[in-house]
Amino acid sequence: MKDDDIREKEAEQLFLKLDRDARAGGYNLNPDIEFTRDLVKGLIINERRYGYQACPCRLASGIKEEDLDIICPCDYRDPDLNEYDACYCALYVSEKVLKGEKKTGSIPERRPPLEERRKEKPKGVIGNITSPPLPVWRCKVCGYLCARENPPEICPICKAKKERFERFM
Repeated sequence: MKDDDIREKEAEQLFLKLDRDARAGGYNLNPDIEFTRDLVKGLIINERRYGYQACPCRLASGIKEEDLDIICPCDYRDPDLNEYDACYCALYVSEKVLKGEKKTGSIPERRPPLEERRKEKPKGVIGNITSPPLPVWRCKVCGYLCARENPPEICPICKAKKERFERFM
């Protein structure tokens, strides 16, 4: 078996896993299969290079603690999907893009500069927090909780639609 065959097989396996995980969590991979497979190969290259799947469209430092925010799926995926219908690298897309109702376009970088990311974050004690940094949403069907700007399109547990979420806190 040639090295290229192994890479293609590995890329196909990761593509299928990402697609399965995305669908289970209420997300969609980009329907442009060739484009998406190239991104998957980028994840594999970054896994080999750094030991973690850093976003293939961003420059990783190679220091995992500094790159936790860009390990796929990155911290910026949901805000990008909510605002632009695709994440920064367009691996994940909205239902509108999946159905061909909207095209992906350029997405501004949300990741703060390195200096801001390195600043000491205030440490809070659980139980002393007056309000969480993000709204907490609860699925009225199964009770799933998540902290994010907006509720997910689909509950990753029971598959209820976005309308079935309520603000919890």
